[in-house]
Amino acid sequence: MKRITFWIAALLIFKFSAFSQNPTKKATDNFDVFREEIRHGILDTVSYFSSTVGNKRNALVYTPPGYSPNKKYPVFYLLHGIGGDEFEWLNGGHPEIILDNLYAESKIEAMIVVMPNGRAMKEDRATGNIFDPEKVEAFATFEKDLVNDLIPFIEKQYPVLNSRENRALAGLSMGGGQSLNFGLGNLDLFAWVGGFSSAPNTKPPEELIPNPEETKKKLKLLWISCGDQDGLINFSKRTHDYLVENDVPHGYYIIPVGGHDFEVWKESLYQFSLLIFK
Repeated sequence: MKRITFWIAALLIFKFSAFSQNPTKKATDNFDVFREEIRHGILDTVSYFSSTVGNKRNALVYTPPGYSPNKKYPVFYLLHGIGGDEFEWLNGGHPEIILDNLYAESKIEAMIVVMPNGRAMKEDRATGNIFDPEKVEAFATFEKDLVNDLIPFIEKQYPVLNSRENRALAGLSMGGGQSLNFGLGNLDLFAWVGGFSSAPNTKPPEELIPNPEETKKKLKLLWISCGDQDGLINFSKRTHDYLVENDVPHGYYIIPVGGHDFEVWKESLYQFSLLIFK
């Protein structure tokens, strides 16, 4: 599934002028409920040395059901928000359950999922004042950690396909902004990029996509999603509007009665996972 844009009138959902997209169908009932009878992937904690930060850092790695070291896999880097760390997705969204269920229904491609700590600083826990300027700046610094340290580590330790077509990057809130900033800023590394409820750290669209024609050629999927009641929706909408003006294919999925929470982010992960690496 290459470049995708599906549209329905957003006036059916909200009051301002925009468009919404339902790329497939709403997530199936119980898509996020643990099923004992199916095969399950494995979650591990890994440690890698970060030359960017100057010490070891941790990440969670999910390998799919039936994982084999003799097979090569694409990699999906999944980022957390400003108040979280590498455990936020696991604690709030249980992506391993969502992915296990999708594998059981043969709906997604086998992939390795990496959940890092996107706060690239020595003391990287989500404690104290999470809005401290030093901690906020660490989210921008994570671009270097991701590109120079984490990706090379994963590609050395796991049997992965290391072309741009086999790397995806997406995240929630602050991690959504990081994903758009880093993914669109490194089109030589990522072909699948998604921002779920992207936060104010998201660069203006003119900076994200200074060359729309290059973006059209290189991206397999650009995905933007948000809840229609999220106070940060304008950051997603302004990017969407710019993409429409410049005729850049993308997914724009507005979730009705959706806030800035894991109900939206789980749905977004479900939909994004259905599309990548196909």
